Amino acid sequence: MEPVEMTLQLTIDCADPQRLVRFWAAALRYVPQPPPEGYANWRAYWASIGVPEEELTEGAGELPESVVDPKGVGPRIWFQQVPEPKTVKNRLHLDLKVGGGREVPLALRRARVDGEVARLTDLGATVLSTLDGPDSYAVVLQDPEGNEFCVV
Repeated sequence: MEPVEMTLQLTIDCADPQRLVRFWAAALRYVPQPPPEGYANWRAYWASIGVPEEELTEGAGELPESVVDPKGVGPRIWFQQVPEPKTVKNRLHLDLKVGGGREVPLALRRARVDGEVARLTDLGATVLSTLDGPDSYAVVLQDPEGNEFCVV
């Protein structure tokens, strides 16, 4: 059997997809994913491929609900609207690696991480904790809906 082509998409359940599209597009330096060419929005595209209206929530697809890496390197992230609120710690989270790795002096890694944390908190993230070891440094944050992620 021939191998199947595979791509990776990260899906994040949320209450307000547009809020997280704005946050994560800015946080990751991604862009909101436009609808396919020839379609006014994603809802129009989904209708064209036969997605039944009853499968779509009110307003779904009228504004972008996913972000993509403009360089085409990172995965697409889709913010899926769900009715239930987040109730527990994430089992999967993003690490935003800005420090440069262990070959970079710890003081410089700290400065890079702290600079990125300041940018992200200005965008609406909240700092939860700092992990400061003898040769490591990371900050745990949460996005505007409480999804945890790290800056390392």
